[in-house]
Amino acid sequence: MQRGTRHLLWAAPVLVAGVLTACSGSPAEAESERTGPLATYFESFYGGDLSEAEQQAKFEEQNKRTEELVAQCMSEQGFEYEPNTGNSSVSFASDSEWDPDSRDWVSQYGYGMVESPGMEEAEQEPVEENADPNADYVASLTESEQIAYSEALSGPTPSEEEMAAMEDGSYEWDWTKGGCYGEAQHETMGEDPLQSEEFEGLQEELTAFYEGQPSWPGMAEVDAAWSECMSQAGHSGFAAQADAQNSIIEELNGVWETMDPEGEVDQAALDAIGAKEVEVALADLDCREQTDYRSKVEDITFEQEQQFVDDHKAELDVVKAAAEQGN
Repeated sequence: MQRGTRHLLWAAPVLVAGVLTACSGSPAEAESERTGPLATYFESFYGGDLSEAEQQAKFEEQNKRTEELVAQCMSEQGFEYEPNTGNSSVSFASDSEWDPDSRDWVSQYGYGMVESPGMEEAEQEPVEENADPNADYVASLTESEQIAYSEALSGPTPSEEEMAAMEDGSYEWDWTKGGCYGEAQHETMGEDPLQSEEFEGLQEELTAFYEGQPSWPGMAEVDAAWSECMSQAGHSGFAAQADAQNSIIEELNGVWETMDPEGEVDQAALDAIGAKEVEVALADLDCREQTDYRSKVEDITFEQEQQFVDDHKAELDVVKAAAEQGN
């Protein structure tokens, strides 16, 4: 694999436990890190309030139960299936590897898009794959039986429309179309509490709330100060802080969209974007520090989140109770 390449792969659904962490600030800011009013709720929704050991234990138990249900389901479909408890893993974010507010880190990785910690080592090291205990059985099936087995296990192959939706991020997973894995994961992990029809209105309001961030009281002034600083540093045209990183994302997307799927990545183009990324990210970091951007945005965000919590506390508490019951 060439350095910097990205691939979207479709495979049978597997359990993946993700840990969402907020971006850590500079060392001086890290000492005063706070948890926002809504973040406190989200942690309870998705288990972020558990320790790593507790999350690991929960994940392993869910995976074991899922595999048992898959085996039962596949048997009912007329196939053999041996539970594969080595088919997934859980990982936790490392603050020591990801430090986008450190000047040394930004000088090397920028925003961490073209290059990121561990990328080169990961691409050079062979991928260790756990042996699938069902491989020999699948190999013994006829071609038509293998297709039926795959569809029973993980559902039909995604359509072109579904693949396009995966690419642009609009795809919505439907467990009823995910074969035995879909059913098993739905049984063991339950639904995302915010995605159920019962809380559809709250989800829409949350989406609108965060989409409205640019118009929150005080944000325009904070962004204007940051934008003026960036212009003075030779990077004009960014009205809001997020625009800086998005400009690099757009250039990267241009490279991937024009690349032949079977061809080699345009490394020269990636290197040029990487150099620009570091330059823009360093200016961005300087301007955030000079304008006290993070602290001011955090204050504005917490104030707005608190107002949202005050206005929707009853609904949020119901979601929290449903999530805790599901756990």
